[in-house]
Amino acid sequence: MYTFFEKILGEKPTQITPLSGGDINAVFEVTGSTGNCVIKVNDATKFPGMLAAEAVGLSELAVTQTIRIPKVIACGMQDDRQFLILEKITEGQPVTKTWELFGQKLAAMHHSSRSLFGLDQTNYIGSLTQQNESCKTWTEFLITQRLQPMLEMAVNQGDVNYVEAKVFDALYARLDELIPVEKPALLHGDLWAGNFLTHTSGEPFLIDPAVYYGHREMDLAMMHLFGGFDAALFNTYHTSFPLEKGWQKRIELNQLYPLLVHVNLFGRSYWEKVQRIVEPFG
Repeated sequence: MYTFFEKILGEKPTQITPLSGGDINAVFEVTGSTGNCVIKVNDATKFPGMLAAEAVGLSELAVTQTIRIPKVIACGMQDDRQFLILEKITEGQPVTKTWELFGQKLAAMHHSSRSLFGLDQTNYIGSLTQQNESCKTWTEFLITQRLQPMLEMAVNQGDVNYVEAKVFDALYARLDELIPVEKPALLHGDLWAGNFLTHTSGEPFLIDPAVYYGHREMDLAMMHLFGGFDAALFNTYHTSFPLEKGWQKRIELNQLYPLLVHVNLFGRSYWEKVQRIVEPFG
């Protein structure tokens, strides 16, 4: 790997340390003459444009000047591999101030808006392509760009049968009455605890986004799906940017998209929870 890193950095690294990167990316902390950075590498033929899309997403979040994001140093291709070079964040432990700052800054980020739901390009959530074609309403976007594509993928893969999938038809017919109308908000898009870091200063950072402009309850629902976030964060968020009445009852409804993503990534075991959420709306 030293030769590969020398090519993309323009110098020979003094140290390369593998980091946890999951099944998609190989991730390394690399030390050179200018200090430490983090480099993500993957197979460009398997995941075309993935790291370029991540760089765009990080920049989209960074321009809001709200929650801190690792700086994008470089992004490109070398041979058949794509790479993303990022600022190294020196991690610490979250304290009360961290959670309160996170709540304030997430609310400020969600105030970033535009006229249409979606994004100007396709990106990824995990290893799956995420469609982002612009829509005028949230319910149209949620159905055509989020739920239905993942549902069809699950059927095509054989994890869900066609008859079972029909349960979503009744839900689609009721979405306009179930979800309050809000302006498009800039979302992280994959906001679970693994994509949150705490700097040694106590300041919160976000990594690995799947950004788009959507309904802000989607980020909050994802944060509740697997836990890992302190209540002080949510209390501060609600004080800064109050949610519409009944948001707690909509948490599971807004978890359907990430759950369908998990069906497609990890198999049918997640479908049981999907069914339990959807069937009462039939």
